[in-house]
Amino acid sequence: MAPMEKGFSWSNIAVGATMNMFEVTTLGQPLEVLKTQMAANRSQPIAQAFRTVWSRGGVAGFYQGLIPWAWIEASTKGAVLIFTSSEIEKYTRKAFDLSPAGAGMIGGIGGGVAQAYATMGFCTCMKTVEITRHKQSVAGAAPESTFKVFLDIYRREGIAGINKGVNAVALRQATNWGSRFGFARLAESSLRKAKGIREGEKLGAADKILASTIGGALATWNQPIEVVRVEMQSAMKSADPTRPAKKTVLNTLSYIYRTNGLKGLYRGVAPRIGLGAWQTICMVSFADYVKAAIGTS
Repeated sequence: MAPMEKGFSWSNIAVGATMNMFEVTTLGQPLEVLKTQMAANRSQPIAQAFRTVWSRGGVAGFYQGLIPWAWIEASTKGAVLIFTSSEIEKYTRKAFDLSPAGAGMIGGIGGGVAQAYATMGFCTCMKTVEITRHKQSVAGAAPESTFKVFLDIYRREGIAGINKGVNAVALRQATNWGSRFGFARLAESSLRKAKGIREGEKLGAADKILASTIGGALATWNQPIEVVRVEMQSAMKSADPTRPAKKTVLNTLSYIYRTNGLKGLYRGVAPRIGLGAWQTICMVSFADYVKAAIGTS
């Protein structure tokens, strides 16, 4: 068994925050908005969802919810994810001699759960509110600001209201990052074997990106959890009397299946494949390069 490395790699907090800010400000938020639009409006095909988002202000419509919620969420959740997953991955590989894929999966699960409960609940809820609520002016008045919506929810429902759906978020993040890290590390190991590259030797940039793309795409198997999360946090009004008033993961899952079938549980999976691949490229491949450049692990 390899000796344990002492101390935490605190610089991974900065690495995670920086990489997640880069991810969300580039391709991440447009894909997130499109995915959420489709998951919240499960009868819309991707072309109609695209047109709907575009109608909210063109390109700016695809960055709805970016400021401040996505930036707050990205900087904090990225820091928590990379720090926690790196420490767990490092520990499990050295203490239990796990494979890169096994250690990556456990690290991703731990990092995903930590970021969900530590930082993501209220930010994910508010991003979803921003994307799903109707912004038309009432009687000529200016639309309510995002902070007023935040305070209204807090006054009505307290901490539970602004963390609505946090258990679904935690389940999604655990399966997201467990799968992304696990599949990406497995793909890296497979590429090493195929090309005769020994463990410890550097993979080429194209191979790292390919492995992360595979990992991110395969991790979308949990799309039903994401659709449930969007429905639980959606601010859209519905006249359907069967829609749960007090939503839980199970009754929301049942409602979506009853009204939209199995297909409804996979609404938005196409943009999410792109989003998952881009997030994994940024938070696994690119983050690995940044960590190597600054001498952390």
